[in-house]
Amino acid sequence: QGTRDHPPAQAALRERLLGAVVSCFKRHGAAAIDTPVLELRETLMGKYGEDTKLIYELQDQGGELLALRYDLTVPFARYLAMNKITNMKRYHVAKVYRRDNPATTRGRYREFYQCDFDIAGQFDPMIPDAECLKIVHEILSDLQLGDFVIKVNDRRILNGVFAVCGVPENKFIPACSTVDKLDKMPWEEVRSEMVGEKGLSPEAADRIGDYVQLHGGLDLIEQLLQDPKLSQNKLAKEGLGDMKLLFEYLTLFGITGKISFDLSLARGLDYYTGVIFEAVLLQQENEHVEEPVSVGSVAGGGRYDGLVGMFDPKGRKVPCVGVSIGIERIFSILEQRLEASGEKLRTTETQVLVATPQKNLLAARLKLISELWDAGIKAEMLYKKDPKLLKQLQYCEDTGIPLAAIVGEQELADGVVKLRDVATREEVRM
Repeated sequence: QGTRDHPPAQAALRERLLGAVVSCFKRHGAAAIDTPVLELRETLMGKYGEDTKLIYELQDQGGELLALRYDLTVPFARYLAMNKITNMKRYHVAKVYRRDNPATTRGRYREFYQCDFDIAGQFDPMIPDAECLKIVHEILSDLQLGDFVIKVNDRRILNGVFAVCGVPENKFIPACSTVDKLDKMPWEEVRSEMVGEKGLSPEAADRIGDYVQLHGGLDLIEQLLQDPKLSQNKLAKEGLGDMKLLFEYLTLFGITGKISFDLSLARGLDYYTGVIFEAVLLQQENEHVEEPVSVGSVAGGGRYDGLVGMFDPKGRKVPCVGVSIGIERIFSILEQRLEASGEKLRTTETQVLVATPQKNLLAARLKLISELWDAGIKAEMLYKKDPKLLKQLQYCEDTGIPLAAIVGEQELADGVVKLRDVATREEVRM
């Protein structure tokens, strides 16, 4: 359950998609790393909030309690701490595992790819954070998935909101994971979960509601900086100051049209400490609908300055900010689009088929194809001693091979090869 095989057409589409994402990461100067799919169980525990229960734990394998990696961020933090690296820009594309209830129609699986880009190191505030948002903007624009919005918030602003609304500090994280459901549930349901399950007072919940339903841009940041309660909170003030700086940089990158400062964005993971963001695809159902409908999150990330320190024996911190591209959901959208268009995707890259028109010419085919392979040309031939020419040309049409190199008795005598363009049927002797 929750896993899938990829037949050639899907594998080709996936390769094309991953290629587009990786080329963007490389354009921004990231180096690739890889880490094992297995981690020590204790490495993963307590890093994912309520989602810790989704970690795949393995049986005791001779004294080591192991688990399958749940994301690529925690292994990256462990890698930095183990190798005492304080400065790195990396990307990592690999499979991760979650013991989730799969919803395969929405691109939710138990085994799936993540594509992460992270910047680790001590830098001036918000410059790397702005670059992460630029990357999301580039990738989503490049893939032409339709309209999208990137929601941005800051954990410090959120914690400041909780504090001024009278939430005790030990309930910040539970309150956070409830607020995070606002994109899927109406405020009334979120409010009743806060009061009923998370034990907040109804007054606190109402006060939170006044803030978390706000979204906007620089104007909203200015408004909150003037807010009599929030401006008294040190954390919120820091967060809002950085948010203002971030929006200045995003304006210089020219992408603020797609960015929304959204106070309901919480992201459920425990390890975020500062800026958090999530990209959502919007679907215009039809012309009459005012509000675009969200198709779901296709990228997310944020700043996690404390995570590396958790793995360092001396608790040395390495500030980090990163983004993860939700490749599965994007993949299922592109897949549906391909199906709808009826376009056939080539599953191989063969450039030329070596063909013969008469019998007893297998040796000529084998010699020619070997020369082509040695010259780095992608070539195929049919595995029959004496195939009919029509059959060979039909194979080219079926698989999208553009050229056929034909050697018959006449060509052998003249020392040439006849090259046929499969689509136009033009032929040249070479």
